[in-house]
Amino acid sequence: MAQPSASSPARLFVRFFLRGLLILAPAALTVYLVVGLVRWLDSTFDLGIPGVGIALVVVVVAVVGWIGSAVVLRPLFALAERVIHRMPLVGIVYSSIRDLFDAFVGDNQKFNQPVMVKLTEDSESYKVGFVTQATLTTFGLPEMAAVYFPDSYNFSGELLLVPRRHITPLDLPSAEVMKFIVSGGVANVVGRRIG
Repeated sequence: MAQPSASSPARLFVRFFLRGLLILAPAALTVYLVVGLVRWLDSTFDLGIPGVGIALVVVVVAVVGWIGSAVVLRPLFALAERVIHRMPLVGIVYSSIRDLFDAFVGDNQKFNQPVMVKLTEDSESYKVGFVTQATLTTFGLPEMAAVYFPDSYNFSGELLLVPRRHITPLDLPSAEVMKFIVSGGVANVVGRRIG
């Protein structure tokens, strides 16, 4: 049975279909998620006018941020956090979520030091991650660093304690490195490695 030629109508159709899928799928999924979030917020804060729910949430979050920045109210927020931290289980969940958000958008961003780590002394294999603690003297390991390695196509990862001599800093934008890791290495990285 003869194979269809490279320019046969069936192969051209499949190639164009896949190219169209590559163009439309990310955009469609993004729109779907954003529309779903807006609908959920509107149904949660139903004020009878579409879109008011999300506007209300944005305004409330900004007002809370503004109030939280007020020097006068900072001791009150610190007291509330101390009370929450002392509550069994609730304190652990709250502090973990708070630290995660702080690592991405707070004043103490942690995923801003992309590195390449040699897995063993005699290995030619490397992993790409982010230094979250440059030294671990608290653990009695001053020559070690904490490096977080996000998983590809997932929102999880692993934390390894590695010798600092195995770490090579990457002179790349953190967002580009995260995109590269999460995509399983298929995303193009804008920038260059100076190391």
